[in-house]
This record gives sequence, structure tokens and C-alpha cells, in this order.
Amino acid sequence: MTDSTYELHPTEPRWTHMALRVRDIDATIAWYTEFTPLELIDRREDEFGYGAWLGMPGATNNPFILVVAQFFEDKDPFADSPIAVLAPFAHFGMEFPRRDDIDAIAAKGEAAGCLSMPPTMMPPPIGYITMLKDPDGNTVEFSWDQGVYATLAEKWGD
Repeated sequence: MTDSTYELHPTEPRWTHMALRVRDIDATIAWYTEFTPLELIDRREDEFGYGAWLGMPGATNNPFILVVAQFFEDKDPFADSPIAVLAPFAHFGMEFPRRDDIDAIAAKGEAAGCLSMPPTMMPPPIGYITMLKDPDGNTVEFSWDQGVYATLAEKWGD
């Protein structure tokens, strides 16, 4: 029998994270905390490099975080592979409460030089979207009226 590190565990399997290998963890953390509602949850360093968890604030029964890792050059277990990038269609998505939020994040992204798709009304269920690129070139979609939140609330309640 193995001793666990943590006392609290999910009651059933949960989808908990996506992970990115990044070139500059500080730039990545700064970008995600500036352009998205994600907050720095945890930051660590070990013999392999730096790691951080970014997530939404507040308690939830369905935690989901973005894990970012910057490995030390001589300790990178994936050194023979290029850093994978989510693009052009592969992306992270965030649904916002107001259409104006999409215009605002697009303007902020354009001013910072990371806008990759201007605000565009797409057919249902996509909604009104814009896309930005993070420091490694990963695509992040910001949407309004996409219906993910509404569909899940309808299916499982608030």
C-alpha cells in the first residue's frame, strides 16, 4: 500500500488540467494573468525546472487548471522534441459574459501585438469570438454567446 501525499481526493474521475511546455515561464504567467481571468495558483521549482498552475479563482467541484513547465536545458525530458503549440485551430477557450468583453480583449491584444483573429461573429454554437497568441504562440479563444456555460447549466443545473 502506498502512502498518499494528500488527504483529499475526488469522489470520481475528473478532467483536471492541460499542460504546456514553455520557453519562459515568467512571460507565460504574466501573459495569462494579464489577458485571461486565470490566477497563479501554485509555483514550484525542482531539479528538472520550473512549474506553475494557473486557474480560475474560487471553490469548485470541477477544478481545471493550466499547468505550465519550463525545464532546465540539461534536464528537459522532452529536449529532442520541439515545444508543441496549439494553433491555428487547436486552442484554449474562454467564454465571457458580455459581447463588449470580446471587443475589449481584442483591442488589448492588438495593442500588445498578440491578436491573431479580430472579433468575428461565427455561426451557432460558436458565437462572437476573437483569438490571441500567448508568448509561445498558443491560440487562446475568447467567446461570447458560445453556449458552453448555458448548455452545461441546462444539463446539470447551476
